[in-house]
Amino acid sequence: MTVTDDAIIAALRDHGSNRKAAKALGINTRTLERRRARLALKGWSPEHGMTRHVPDGFNVNGVSTLYREDGTIAAQWVKSSADAERREALMREALAALSESIPRAKPVAVPAAGDEDLLNCFVVTDFHLGALSWAPETGADWDTDLAERTLVEWFNQAIAQAPKAKTALLAQISDLLHWDGFDAKTPTSGHLLDADTRFPRLVRVAIRVLRQVIEMLLRTHERLHIIMADANHDPVSQVWLREWLAMFYENDPRVTVDTSPSPYNVYEFGNVAIFTHHGHKRNVGNVAEVFAAKFREIFGRTKYAYAHMGHLHHLDVKENNLMVVEQHRTLAAADAYTARGGWLSGRDAKCITYHRQYGEVGRTTVSFDMVKDRLAA
Repeated sequence: MTVTDDAIIAALRDHGSNRKAAKALGINTRTLERRRARLALKGWSPEHGMTRHVPDGFNVNGVSTLYREDGTIAAQWVKSSADAERREALMREALAALSESIPRAKPVAVPAAGDEDLLNCFVVTDFHLGALSWAPETGADWDTDLAERTLVEWFNQAIAQAPKAKTALLAQISDLLHWDGFDAKTPTSGHLLDADTRFPRLVRVAIRVLRQVIEMLLRTHERLHIIMADANHDPVSQVWLREWLAMFYENDPRVTVDTSPSPYNVYEFGNVAIFTHHGHKRNVGNVAEVFAAKFREIFGRTKYAYAHMGHLHHLDVKENNLMVVEQHRTLAAADAYTARGGWLSGRDAKCITYHRQYGEVGRTTVSFDMVKDRLAA
């Protein structure tokens, strides 16, 4: 039985000491001490004059107390901030609760047989859905409507040009959403971002376009594996997107979803290991050793190893003794911050085809200009 925070506080008030309170609750004294330390982070430590709780999902940053001459408290100010780990846990709990009522995906007809030995890896990174870019300032327009139409048309063209493979890998290497909450700013640095829409609509568009893309891939491939990587612009959204996709397609044996919260992912296909990492923790020059160490068994079993990254929006390829590491471009237009800083690159995305015995055997590149011309037709 789980002992609540309120029960711990009541026991401490009634019995006075950690040992006696723990005995009354039927828990270990060290367990109670750890829980008491966590209560202090939430604002409850009466021996220090802290008696105000902050909401679940928050931590106390500091407490300022004004004392009267007789030592009693006249006023107190509690400063708090979000507890990222706890908020992620709460989000997972909410998703689990919702899972019973959300309808599952209806099966899509299995396509004509593709080549069992081939896998088409569709790499999408730094799409920045919801970003706003104004052509006179940045060189190209970008908004939520254009982004949605761009992604669907890109998959139309990429699927049409790719060989008939039995397996598809949707390698969404993140920063799919331009921001991650009601405030349009980067979660870590707090940089203000140019946003086209409100976050609730952004969520709705993201789910709609992913469902459409996944259905397109299931119509043309017998099996589909999905990676929704961790990143710096939308780390929390990637959590609920992974969990939602896994739940929505849980009754479809043709779909598998990588739900790992790690920023490093892998998919094994015969003699081939395909690694993904956004690029916000490691770069093309030093990520290979992390993959080889973290996924030691898979790396040891396979002969060919390839890693795909994003983050910096331009091409970069490094080959070392462990693997080939490729940093990809984005389809999105540069925002004002990027354009003013002069960080410009071409705009495209790739579908890379792997043979389970021979490694990479082909690739298809579809540029934004190709998509734009089709959208304008």
